[in-house]
Amino acid sequence: MDDEQNPGSDEAATNSASGGSVPDREPLDRTALVAPEFLGATGVSRLDVVDTTGSTNEDLLRAVRVDPKAWPDLSVLTAEHQSSGRGRLARHWEAPPRSSIAVSLVLRPVNAQGLPLPTHSYSWLSMVAALALREALMETAGLPAQIKWPNDVLVHGRKISGILAQMESLSGPGVPAVILGTGINVSLTETELPVPTATSVLVEQSSAPDRTGLLKSYLSRFATLYRGFCNADGDPEAGLAGGPSLHKRLEHVMVTLGREVRAQLPGDHEIIGHATRLDPYGSLLVVDDVGKEHVVTAGDVVHLRPWSRETGGESGYA
Repeated sequence: MDDEQNPGSDEAATNSASGGSVPDREPLDRTALVAPEFLGATGVSRLDVVDTTGSTNEDLLRAVRVDPKAWPDLSVLTAEHQSSGRGRLARHWEAPPRSSIAVSLVLRPVNAQGLPLPTHSYSWLSMVAALALREALMETAGLPAQIKWPNDVLVHGRKISGILAQMESLSGPGVPAVILGTGINVSLTETELPVPTATSVLVEQSSAPDRTGLLKSYLSRFATLYRGFCNADGDPEAGLAGGPSLHKRLEHVMVTLGREVRAQLPGDHEIIGHATRLDPYGSLLVVDDVGKEHVVTAGDVVHLRPWSRETGGESGYA
């Protein structure tokens, strides 16, 4: 996730900070996740579940370097506990065991004819994931999620998930692999959340969430959107799954657009202005007070926050 989380512990998995109990945290249903009918319906080529790891993204980056053929397109690795999760700009986060979903996918984007997508389209993959997760949260928990550019999913203005895409360098022929990691706060209590701007499925719906059901829904919805995006040659303006384009879908659910924002950039630079739209590469276009349009890329932005002209300061997280 994007915001650093405080380290968790086994004790934190059974007791909240105030000493009260937290819901039983059941393990993922591995049988359901690797069932042939589920894998066949989604097109997931491989799905591994491990008890604990440092980072599912880092594990997959190493794995595809060692044996790329063993990790084809839509391979999945998920962990019950991730101790060194990595967000954008190398930010670290950790949550108590079985309290979250930590899942990473290997993507090798090709179109219906088997031709590789242009690499500039890869910048949209994290937003494909955000859109899929938004739909999964609505389906499994009834949560009205929104997307915050470039890689967060929010519920009622608080962060419930962060997404990180990393491209593996390619030294020979083939399709470059993209490792797409998603962290979802599922059963963290209010006292276990790292910052006031974070939330979880449990906090929002006040009942024990089903991690397996949420993970299956997310993977299923991602696979459908991803295949549509690939078959459209990575064109964000093309229709997906018999419906609107990726760009149009994002416009309807992206809380960033249409707001005054403050974009912090490397070197203490900043841009304050009106977030108007996404360009063909998935970058955010911000128009400042003098009407100049700035291109803010996901790889460069350090923080993006709403900005209040009345107070001359940031006005929340979304």
